[in-house]
Amino acid sequence: MEALVSPVLTKKDFTSSQDPRWCPGCGDYAILSTVQRVLPELGIPKENFVWVSGIGCSSRFPYYVDTYGMHTIHGRALPIATGVRVGNPELSVWVATGDGDSLSIGGNHLLHCLRRNVDLNILLFNNRIYGLTKGQYSPTSEQGKVTKSSPMGAAERPLDPFSFALGSGATFFARSYDVSGDHLAAMLKRAAAHRGTALIEILQNCHVFNDGAFAAITDRATMADRQLRVAHNTALRFGERGQRGLVVDMQTMALKEVDLEKEPGREAELLVFDENNVMHSTLLSRLDPLTFPLPLGVLLASSRPTYEKSLEEQKALALAKAKGNLEGLFVSGHTWEVT
Repeated sequence: MEALVSPVLTKKDFTSSQDPRWCPGCGDYAILSTVQRVLPELGIPKENFVWVSGIGCSSRFPYYVDTYGMHTIHGRALPIATGVRVGNPELSVWVATGDGDSLSIGGNHLLHCLRRNVDLNILLFNNRIYGLTKGQYSPTSEQGKVTKSSPMGAAERPLDPFSFALGSGATFFARSYDVSGDHLAAMLKRAAAHRGTALIEILQNCHVFNDGAFAAITDRATMADRQLRVAHNTALRFGERGQRGLVVDMQTMALKEVDLEKEPGREAELLVFDENNVMHSTLLSRLDPLTFPLPLGVLLASSRPTYEKSLEEQKALALAKAKGNLEGLFVSGHTWEVT
């Protein structure tokens, strides 16, 4: 009998019959295209993929990716996804969510998912605005942002997904942006390979309600100075010629910029980034986005047992202790008599 050969999957296999419906120019189109290109390259059977979403523009993903999927309610994608993963650890479970969906009403669920280290891949589309509900400020909107719900400017400071992830005990965090193509694809592949919760923040342009929110980072004229492309075991440097770098200021214990063309002797001082070192990740998370370039890439990749593994170990232990006849189990443990 001939062995069954797994079919070679292509982007077309993950493209559903539904026409994507976002506003013209929305960054979600680019993200969808990259995701559909990457999924067949992961070596996972198509029937093992599940996409779960909450509410928001990004949460239409389960309709457009031809896999199993669930469109849940606002902020609640992660508990549903956790149940799917725990119920069947063979599945590759992906979550599409937005900055409003996951960091406001869903912030509690994101925190606990990260600390539990459930083996999920979470794509957090961050456009710094509530797009589906027509332009209110979100948890990641800049302080002073004028929107329909903050006509005098947003009074609070923005929430940083990277700092939130570190504070929640995350084991993997990466950052990319919607039209970065191969860079975003590489982040998706790294997330799929990680065992535990993999959170990818994807900067996404909302053409209608917050156009140009990340223009300094994505425009060719400024991106070399505004992006800090991070790689494991590589010195932190940026600029058109890689002429600027980051060193650790031992007085403030913070990163400090140096100009290597003016001070070439300081190249040996550049911080060589270790993605497994949470202190290196913390230093990156503390960079002021107004004065420093924005770190992009895998910014944290540590290891610890997954939530599902811990549950399986408990289940095996419980089964080992539960051996015996059914009648014996009924009268074991704490019992009482009602008279």
